[in-house]
Amino acid sequence: MTNSAYRDAGVDTSAGDLAVSLMRDAVAATHGSRVLGGVGGFAGLFDASFLKAFSRPVLATSTDGVGTKIAIARALDKHDTIGQDLVGMVVDDIVVVGARPMFMTDYIACGRVIPDRIAEIVAGIARACEATGTALIGGETAEHPGLMAADDYDLAGAAVGAVEADDVLGADRVREGDVVLALASSGLHSNGFSLVRSILNERGIGYRDYSPDLGGAVGEVLLEPTRLYTRPLLGLIENEQTRGAVHSLSHITGGGIAANLARVLPHGSSVELERSTWSPPDVFRVLCGLRGMPLEQVEQTWNLGVGMVAVIDPDASAAVQAGLATSGVSSWELGRVSLQPRDTSGFEQHSKGVVGGAVRLVGRYRDPVDRA
Repeated sequence: MTNSAYRDAGVDTSAGDLAVSLMRDAVAATHGSRVLGGVGGFAGLFDASFLKAFSRPVLATSTDGVGTKIAIARALDKHDTIGQDLVGMVVDDIVVVGARPMFMTDYIACGRVIPDRIAEIVAGIARACEATGTALIGGETAEHPGLMAADDYDLAGAAVGAVEADDVLGADRVREGDVVLALASSGLHSNGFSLVRSILNERGIGYRDYSPDLGGAVGEVLLEPTRLYTRPLLGLIENEQTRGAVHSLSHITGGGIAANLARVLPHGSSVELERSTWSPPDVFRVLCGLRGMPLEQVEQTWNLGVGMVAVIDPDASAAVQAGLATSGVSSWELGRVSLQPRDTSGFEQHSKGVVGGAVRLVGRYRDPVDRA
């Protein structure tokens, strides 16, 4: 029997039940033998007895959302990629400390539950969880009529991973001469979309408009999902040939390349990143062109083609890059770390409450015609 009073108030619990039933198989596909209880419990259960084999297990946790990229998904009524953005934002923060993700939960708030749409979103989350070796063990979909418009929604998630204490990556491992390696992004990922939307709005460009410079519909290009780095990076961290080569990692999200890299370098260190080592992808150039601003002006907002940065042992640089290439991730050297005292005026050093190393970008970006 349906709850007609609650439905009349704007909450349809039967729609929520249908959404769960539509997403059940996708979620179950992320479950291995360590997930207990299946789908639909009040709490997700994960068997962590394998941690007994650790000398000193450390749990790593991260939480995040997708931000205003959701507005483009809603405008195009395309919701099958936004879940990967959520997993990328959350799970790839776990691997930054060297941890292997174990499980994730998600939360979707909406004005009205549309079962097919909710299932499409969660299926995207589940596919990305499966791709990163993460169990999706729980979640919540909540209707907020009166607070959110009927077609509005937002999503967030949290994940937990584990790492041996002696294997935690971070600034304390960084050494003189370490190579700063860029890992290519797939596009904008999930940061800076308020600026994107502002640029398109002021130029009267719709998400369904075709852009010859981008080679497709504007919104479709902008919805390119966030690249997932977890498996490629864990492969490097755990592979015998490159084990110990990765000293620290930085996920390039809000704040840009310099500020995020500074967070994982020791205080007193410095590095100059050469813009000439890469050519930012077309999506960044086109957006900057529409606003009439140089790429340098958005370095603190967009990743400009660098989604993750690895600080590595220089002797292992070739092996690390080869391993990444095997995983389908392009990489290149941005610069080298110095621990020598120097004037760091004009460098980025403070981010997210951390006073880390000093980082600045120098030179001029490579022209598109010069792309390798």
